[in-house]
Amino acid sequence: MSRINLALDGVTTPEDLNRVTTALMMVDGVESVDIGRDWAEVEGSAPRSALIKAVSELGKGYVAR
Repeated sequence: MSRINLALDGVTTPEDLNRVTTALMMVDGVESVDIGRDWAEVEGSAPRSALIKAVSELGKGYVAR
Protein backbone atom coordinates (compact mmCIF):
# COMPACT_ATOMS: atom_id res chain seq x y z
CA MET A 1 0.00 0.00 0.00
CA SER A 2 1.40 3.40 -0.93
CA ARG A 3 0.94 6.81 0.64
CA ILE A 4 0.32 9.85 -1.55
CA ASN A 5 0.48 13.41 -0.24
CA LEU A 6 -1.52 16.12 -1.99
CA ALA A 7 -1.48 19.89 -1.52
CA LEU A 8 -4.99 21.37 -1.54
CA ASP A 9 -6.28 24.82 -2.46
CA GLY A 10 -9.81 26.17 -2.02
CA VAL A 11 -10.69 24.10 1.05
CA THR A 12 -11.84 26.46 3.80
CA THR A 13 -14.85 25.10 5.68
CA PRO A 14 -15.71 21.82 7.41
CA GLU A 15 -18.17 21.16 4.56
CA ASP A 16 -15.34 21.55 2.05
CA LEU A 17 -13.27 19.03 4.02
CA ASN A 18 -16.18 16.59 3.98
CA ARG A 19 -16.73 16.98 0.22
CA VAL A 20 -13.08 16.45 -0.64
CA THR A 21 -12.73 13.52 1.78
CA THR A 22 -15.79 11.83 0.29
CA ALA A 23 -14.54 12.36 -3.27
CA LEU A 24 -11.16 10.86 -2.43
CA MET A 25 -12.68 7.87 -0.61
CA MET A 26 -14.80 7.09 -3.68
CA VAL A 27 -11.70 6.56 -5.87
CA ASP A 28 -11.01 2.87 -6.48
CA GLY A 29 -8.05 1.66 -4.48
CA VAL A 30 -8.23 4.24 -1.68
CA GLU A 31 -7.99 2.65 1.77
CA SER A 32 -7.89 5.76 3.99
CA VAL A 33 -7.77 9.56 3.80
CA ASP A 34 -6.34 11.98 6.34
CA ILE A 35 -7.09 15.59 5.43
CA GLY A 36 -6.50 19.17 6.53
CA ARG A 37 -7.23 22.55 4.98
CA ASP A 38 -4.05 22.58 2.91
CA TRP A 39 -3.19 18.90 2.51
CA ALA A 40 -4.45 15.35 2.12
CA GLU A 41 -2.66 12.09 2.78
CA VAL A 42 -4.14 9.12 0.96
CA GLU A 43 -3.23 5.48 1.52
CA GLY A 44 -4.01 2.75 -0.97
CA SER A 45 -3.28 1.71 -4.50
CA ALA A 46 -5.07 4.52 -6.37
CA PRO A 47 -2.97 6.47 -8.88
CA ARG A 48 -2.16 10.10 -8.03
CA SER A 49 -3.80 11.29 -11.26
CA ALA A 50 -7.13 9.70 -10.25
CA LEU A 51 -7.03 11.50 -6.88
CA ILE A 52 -6.30 14.87 -8.49
CA LYS A 53 -9.09 14.31 -11.02
CA ALA A 54 -11.61 13.40 -8.29
CA VAL A 55 -10.93 16.66 -6.45
CA SER A 56 -11.02 18.81 -9.59
CA GLU A 57 -14.34 17.27 -10.71
CA LEU A 58 -15.97 18.64 -7.54
CA GLY A 59 -15.65 22.14 -8.96
CA LYS A 60 -16.13 24.91 -6.36
CA GLY A 61 -12.50 26.00 -6.84
CA TYR A 62 -10.92 22.95 -5.21
CA VAL A 63 -7.47 22.14 -6.54
CA ALA A 64 -5.20 19.22 -5.65
CA ARG A 65 -1.58 18.99 -6.72
